[in-house]
Amino acid sequence: MMKLMLATVLTGLALAVPAHAAFISSYTDLDLDQCLVLDADDFGASWSCPGYKGYPLKVNEGDLRFSLEYGFNIDANQNGTQSLSPFNYLGPKMEWRLSNALGRWMPIATIVRYHTADPDTGEDKSEVLVVTQLVDGNTCHVAYVDALANKDANALARAAADKSGKFDCGNDEVETIGKFTAW
Repeated sequence: MMKLMLATVLTGLALAVPAHAAFISSYTDLDLDQCLVLDADDFGASWSCPGYKGYPLKVNEGDLRFSLEYGFNIDANQNGTQSLSPFNYLGPKMEWRLSNALGRWMPIATIVRYHTADPDTGEDKSEVLVVTQLVDGNTCHVAYVDALANKDANALARAAADKSGKFDCGNDEVETIGKFTAW
């Protein structure tokens, strides 16, 4: 009898948890050698790279700065074409935050490690986790986390990513989370 009551209570609790509360991560490589070159000249290049399960990802480089574009309608996501002001390059992995709020796992945000250079010397200086929300027509950076200054940088970035969809790219300021000494 006690086992039956416990099972009933646990089943009720499981059903009470809203589907929109579930988030997981998936990872893809950011290896430009595995991407299709779309355009290249002396001033920069752009690549089409594999995203999460076919989710479109375009990588751009110009003036020693990288930027990423996302989505099936990249023209509607021009706010998503953002970079960082210091010279930079991308880390080798990309974290996709997924939500099952629609009944299937869909990407809602990404977390990418940008390696940034000291503006005076050009030497590697910092690592910034850039959180980008993926909302059609409203894709942009929403948070920056200094990966070297915060012991829990990945957890801070995931918490920011899981709020994806609540950020207005046209009006809201990108949040710097935790200690920040990157620039």
